[in-house]
Amino acid sequence: MIMRTYTTVILALIILCFSTNTYLSHAADTISPNQTLSGDQTIISSGGGFELGFFTPGKASKHYIGIWYKKTTEKTVIWVANRETPISDKHSAHLKISQGNLVLVDESQIEIWSTGLNSTDSGSSVSAVLLDDGNLVLRQGLGSNSSSPAQNLWESYNNPSHTWMPGARIGYNKITKKKQFLTSWKNSEDPAPGLFTLEPDQDNRQYVIRRNNSEQYWASGPWDGEFFSAVPEMRTASKHGYKFTYVDNENEIYYTYTIRDPSIITRQILDISGQVKQLMWMGADWNVFWSEPMQCDVRAYCGEFGVCKEHSFPFCSCLEGFKHRFEHDWELSDFSGGCVRENALECGNADRRKDKFMMSSGMELPQYSRLLSVKSRGECESTCSSACSCTAYAYDEGGCSLWDGGILNLQRVSEGNSSGRTIYIRLSAYSSVFRSQKNDKGVVNGAAVGCSVVVVVMLAVGAALWRRRRRCGTNKVVEGSLVAFKYKDLQNATKNFSDKLGGGGFGSVYRGTLPDSTIMAVKKLEGANQGEKQFRAEVSTIGTIQHVNLVRLLGFCREGTKQLLVYEYLQNGSLDSNLFKAEESKVLDWKMRYQIALGIARGLVYLHEKCRDCIIHCDIKPENILLDADFCPKVGDFGLAKLVGRDFSRVLTTMRGTIGYLAPEWLSGVAITTKADVYSYGMLLFELVSGRRNTELSADDNANFFPSLAASVTVNGGDIPGLLDPLLNRRADEEQLSTLCKVACWCIQDDENRRPSMSRVVQILEGVVGVSSPPIPQGLRVVLAARQEHIVFFNDSSASSVPSSPSKTNS
Repeated sequence: MIMRTYTTVILALIILCFSTNTYLSHAADTISPNQTLSGDQTIISSGGGFELGFFTPGKASKHYIGIWYKKTTEKTVIWVANRETPISDKHSAHLKISQGNLVLVDESQIEIWSTGLNSTDSGSSVSAVLLDDGNLVLRQGLGSNSSSPAQNLWESYNNPSHTWMPGARIGYNKITKKKQFLTSWKNSEDPAPGLFTLEPDQDNRQYVIRRNNSEQYWASGPWDGEFFSAVPEMRTASKHGYKFTYVDNENEIYYTYTIRDPSIITRQILDISGQVKQLMWMGADWNVFWSEPMQCDVRAYCGEFGVCKEHSFPFCSCLEGFKHRFEHDWELSDFSGGCVRENALECGNADRRKDKFMMSSGMELPQYSRLLSVKSRGECESTCSSACSCTAYAYDEGGCSLWDGGILNLQRVSEGNSSGRTIYIRLSAYSSVFRSQKNDKGVVNGAAVGCSVVVVVMLAVGAALWRRRRRCGTNKVVEGSLVAFKYKDLQNATKNFSDKLGGGGFGSVYRGTLPDSTIMAVKKLEGANQGEKQFRAEVSTIGTIQHVNLVRLLGFCREGTKQLLVYEYLQNGSLDSNLFKAEESKVLDWKMRYQIALGIARGLVYLHEKCRDCIIHCDIKPENILLDADFCPKVGDFGLAKLVGRDFSRVLTTMRGTIGYLAPEWLSGVAITTKADVYSYGMLLFELVSGRRNTELSADDNANFFPSLAASVTVNGGDIPGLLDPLLNRRADEEQLSTLCKVACWCIQDDENRRPSMSRVVQILEGVVGVSSPPIPQGLRVVLAARQEHIVFFNDSSASSVPSSPSKTNS
């Protein structure tokens, strides 16, 4: 009996030793053929820097295969394999080599993740190795019996999740058309792909962050040979041992970074917050070295009816009278679900008067749904109240702004910031907000009497200090990042305004040089009649607006009736001088023109959708597009429409050439929206294509209107390359040319509702979405019908124009 038992044990050991699958018994750095990783087993890189195995994020109950730092006290995961397919029982799941791939099977032995190689190898010569830089590689020919050198078949560095490690690449393979990009986690306990992606924009030599794989809200700026232009922190990082490399060759485009000191532990992540962050391990925790963009600039970060506030934690909160839509998600810092009303609206029921409006002040407001011209706030409220779809309104000098449905991108401005606006949010009359207001009314009335005395005294003291400050007058006063110049200083800098660069309806621009040799452009304003306080407030607001495709405001001057703005100087001047007056040796090539069109569109998206107040430029034309040393386009005069007010009746009479860019609604007298800029942009696109003014005199003194010809060729089919500037000799990407012409035709539709938003234009030009064939605008049909009679009409059939002098021969 004893002998039989002994024999059975020996046989069992023999079978175990020769089993086709053995389990890892120690923390090696390799998963070899016929080995399996399961349960609490892990592999550790040879230098002890990284570990791979099953992990559970936070308080979650699901398990994932991941790689994490071994030497940090805080378990920090840098890569996840089965992001979308977690497993419940890690002891029954296995990570192994199978058919030349690294695969993960779940409890039922069903494959849920694989390296996905089309391999005919049985797997006998393939191994998975965890390197000491955190890269997991699948290698062939690593074993001692292999006669061929080791070859990497697959790398986790080429398939990143949310972390970008030193030495890894984020790029685009021109051969396979495959992108390497980061995707944020869904929340702190779920590594499934979240809302945000960081990916290469190969056409513009930059990196962008998108929401839901389409909506771009941040860009690194183009690579300038050393850094990305919109990430100044890179210069500081380079002084701390970071080295940045950007490669663009015939096979691929990629960006990578390294750190000279190998003892420094650093990583870059795309956070669940929608920010890209560079972090450094400081011995006890992770320190954020830099992050972009500002948290509240992340599109829809706080969801519907959520309010974002910088420099607070958490960044998001609900409006008064609202509650978190998904409480658990908010606890995990996923605010995208937003907020819902604590009490449902009564609108639509028998007594819709039970809905009221709650005032919320100090807010930066998003793009409105509708803008109306009304005489009072009461009329604005009544208009919103009469429609159940209207959820909020705001009333100020700009008119009555109405919002329909859920509101995104609300921001609360910092205390003391005068740019905050007031919005009125629709709530049920049964909301606790109105009950608490009623109870507090008596207390407020009592306190008001006492406070009024204090306020009067404070105002008197403040007025005395203000008058004293006015008398003291300083040479330069810094307001935020803007400089308040003295008029005599600007007079000296411009040599008494002798070097004129150009002019328009808002005033003339002069070149100036400061004592430190800084070159600037000084604009003397005409038509801005505000008092000093309002002028400074408006200028301060404009000064906070910064974007790579907007001209930067450096300072201002306001003395008596003299009002001047000081801008950065752009070396290559305005677009019209490069487009209509350039020498043949300096002609803008097609690639440059396409990037200019895209850059202008991005600048307008920022003005329309990302500023505290939606800014409608109202004067988009080549003269107001400036080009820097790299021919990057920057929209100029972007704040002047707001600065001089909406009454353009006087200004239009002095704007030479602008009439050709005006949308029909200017002539019909309806309220102007952002779609007026879209129309002007469309007209500008036609000029980018043709290299000439839209309206020119031919050799026989007949007026030719290029948009009518371009629309006919684009819509009806024809020689699209024949529309191109003759100086380009038909050298252009025909697909891009067709896209640009179609976009231009959509932008100048007579009905503004048919025109695309500028954000949609950007998506089309970036190739994210396609563009259908547009109809010929009715205004251009009139032009086409009138061509035989040599009569040229603009977009309203009753408006005619005298064409400007041709700057090129019309072929």
